[in-house]
Amino acid sequence: MTTELKAMPEPTQHRLSRDVKVCTRDLDPVVAKIEARNLSFFYGANQALFDVSLTVQERAVTALIGPSGCGKSTFLRTLNRMNDLIEDTRHTGQVWLEGNDVFAREVDVVALRMRVGMVFQKSNPFPKSIFENVSYGPKVAGTRGKKKLAGIVERSLKRAALWDEVKDRLHESALALSGGQQQRLCIARALATDPEVLLMDEPASALDPASTAKIEDLVFELKQNYTIVIVTHNMQQAARISDRTAFFYEGRLIEMDDTKQLFTKPREKQTEDYITGRFG
Repeated sequence: MTTELKAMPEPTQHRLSRDVKVCTRDLDPVVAKIEARNLSFFYGANQALFDVSLTVQERAVTALIGPSGCGKSTFLRTLNRMNDLIEDTRHTGQVWLEGNDVFAREVDVVALRMRVGMVFQKSNPFPKSIFENVSYGPKVAGTRGKKKLAGIVERSLKRAALWDEVKDRLHESALALSGGQQQRLCIARALATDPEVLLMDEPASALDPASTAKIEDLVFELKQNYTIVIVTHNMQQAARISDRTAFFYEGRLIEMDDTKQLFTKPREKQTEDYITGRFG
């Protein structure tokens, strides 16, 4: 299985369409885990992203905010090439993972998605046991042996703060779990392949407040070991759990900054209008 990625060239000056000013005051120091450069994305003839350039910091939470249809989820799915599954799509620009081009021809996409895991808006457990859900990824990757798989399942469920709730029913159906438990199971399933990056597309939008709080606590804990990019419509949630926030509007990155700075003193009027509720 080929996992070699194409080396990153020397940095070039970012270009932005329509003279959109983008603020990207980075945290100090910044260790870039992912970098998008001049990224545009198309669904057929419709352009969804326009020349987006931003850096995702290692072992931090980056929140993507903006109104519906602004390109947040499209951008998120480019980071592990999930958009490849949609017909008649294309991109221009680059996405780099630790300095390597994820769109390079020789990249093994399965290996990429093991490094960059994803949790979707709606929990989607397999119609199998809890154990089989979590062990699925490692099995596909070639892991064998009941003892080894059991260790992976336990470790992943503990990282997802679910172990104590399910340890006595691992071989029961995952579909019997509550909605919040199912979403944490999906997080455990993503963690089972030992990813470096975790992408989360509105993971708590369908959950009750108590389950949402557990997901937020979990995200806060996970950033100690993982790089997390989360799409959310909930600005209070972004303010609570993220280190950096990027505001998208009509497919463009308008502003990106330290979360506290962006929410208290944004540089762009569009950002201020959105976070103060003047539009959205």
